[in-house]
Amino acid sequence: MTIRGRLLLAMSWLACRLPEGPAFRCADLAGDLWYRLKPGRADQARRNLRRVCRSLAESGRGGPRVRAAATDPKALERLVRSSFRHAARYYLEVARTPSITPAFVDERLALDTPELIAEAVVPGKAVLFVGLHFGSLELAVIFLAFRVGETVTPMETIEDPGLQAYFERTRGVAGIRLVGLREARRALLDALRSGIPVGLVGDRDLTGGGTEIPLFGAPARMPMGPAMLAVESGVPTYGMTVRRAASGHYRGRIVPIDVPSEGTRRERVTATMTRLAGVFEELIADAPDQWWAIFFPIWPDLEAATGGAGGDGEGTAPEAAA
Repeated sequence: MTIRGRLLLAMSWLACRLPEGPAFRCADLAGDLWYRLKPGRADQARRNLRRVCRSLAESGRGGPRVRAAATDPKALERLVRSSFRHAARYYLEVARTPSITPAFVDERLALDTPELIAEAVVPGKAVLFVGLHFGSLELAVIFLAFRVGETVTPMETIEDPGLQAYFERTRGVAGIRLVGLREARRALLDALRSGIPVGLVGDRDLTGGGTEIPLFGAPARMPMGPAMLAVESGVPTYGMTVRRAASGHYRGRIVPIDVPSEGTRRERVTATMTRLAGVFEELIADAPDQWWAIFFPIWPDLEAATGGAGGDGEGTAPEAAA
């Protein structure tokens, strides 16, 4: 194992043993420091959040914080700073993954859509769950795995073998089976045909093969993988998120996605992508500052208007994506 991998294991060991309160406060301080040290990344988040908040406010969605941020620069800046804290919390949650137990999930995760979840999350039932880079992505997939026994999800291969081994080990303990992006399509279809649920994220085009779909009022390039998998498999499909609530608690939500059964394959995939984008808007409206895709380019027109200036070249934790 590389030095970096050993360091991550040591940090994870420490994070799992720190009291929760101090650990969360350290993450918030790290988020505040990150906000101050990375003005380019803050600019990126600011541009994206401004569009999200204005679109939500114009359509009568979002809470008071969102509506205020649509017109008040100070309110928008508070949301930008909050997004850095949530991103830091995500990294802490990744480090604390080995300590998550079924009892923790039962105690901390409240369900906004319990009837839908009871219907969808059933052992032996093939269901496709499409998430975002939002809230506690780790807890969302772990919840599925604890409920059904096994969940299959794709993950990009990391250059550092130590880091790759860490994620395979920690996610594997919870019942999450990882597959590489190259073999993802066949592996995910095989899993669904075997009655194993699949979870993946679909809000960032990582491979460059996506297509532009309206998102918050403007075309955004989104991956085609989730929609293609939904159309090809024919299984029930849901958008899914777990967002952070107060005092170390979380709230989970799923929204059904209507996958058309008529039309050409291309028409069905495009329609599914459009409907998925609408579901993403609905889920993001709950807490836009927890959508950490805002740290990266989303809308080509915003990037063109700023000369293509993006963030600071930082990456995120390994993603479950297709």
